[in-house]
Amino acid sequence: MRDIFISIISVIIAGAFAWAGSYGGPSFAGFPALMLIAGTGFFIHWIIFLPSFFSKTEKFYDITGTLAYFVMVGLAVYIASESSSLSLLSKIIAVMVLVWALRLGLFLLIRVFNVGEDKRFSEAKNSFFKFLMFFSLSGLWVFLTTANALTLILKNSDMNTDLFLGIGGIIWVIGFLFEVIADEQKRQFRKNDPNHGNFITTGLWSLSRHPNYFGEILIWIGMAVISFPVLSGWQNATLISPLFVILMLTKVSGINLLEESADKKWGNLDEYQIYKTNTPVLIPFYKGNDKN
Repeated sequence: MRDIFISIISVIIAGAFAWAGSYGGPSFAGFPALMLIAGTGFFIHWIIFLPSFFSKTEKFYDITGTLAYFVMVGLAVYIASESSSLSLLSKIIAVMVLVWALRLGLFLLIRVFNVGEDKRFSEAKNSFFKFLMFFSLSGLWVFLTTANALTLILKNSDMNTDLFLGIGGIIWVIGFLFEVIADEQKRQFRKNDPNHGNFITTGLWSLSRHPNYFGEILIWIGMAVISFPVLSGWQNATLISPLFVILMLTKVSGINLLEESADKKWGNLDEYQIYKTNTPVLIPFYKGNDKN
């Protein structure tokens, strides 16, 4: 019952923000465009969920999100360019989202095929509604992370936002590089047999225990900065995108789970305790009230 409830709530939350973001935006086939795009994202997840469940495999979970990103952005571009040519700002935003989604999606797909199993789904893939819940939550994640960008693309504004585009673009690039480099450093670390079962403390991982998540957060903050002067009225509700990412990665499914897992593996090692004491959990050079 809990799993069904979470799936329903995921749809309701996405629908509410899609409705808000549709304020003053275009319609398509008689429906508010952003709501149609949000529904398409969930539909893609549910379609791929069915063969995934019956095959008892989680290997297509992450690539489903990537596919949804591409279809949703493509649909937004198509709708925005129906009445007039696509603005330069909309083109830039679309490319930024697609570059990020393709890189991360392929990285996660290759990783799960190399590892052989994603332990998050060891039990869930044997339960119809629990596995469906994960796919529904992914649908919510995909929409809320991009709601801001999708609204901006649909707005198709030619407003002069050079300052915000410059500042947000720099933040986005820094975040993208952080995520890419951190993922690659960890991949290279794990390739070496002597490192099997050990934790990484070099490169960006010497500055943060989760530099890839730090990069992810910066990516969506940068996107929000770019869109801020263009959005109006209820569209500003889609600025929740970076806040949602921060909440999910720091409080729900990201850092908390990884820190708990790391403590179980290496909590009795002095080397790990020293690393944990000296290295911020998320923001490089800033420990703050780090209780992890």
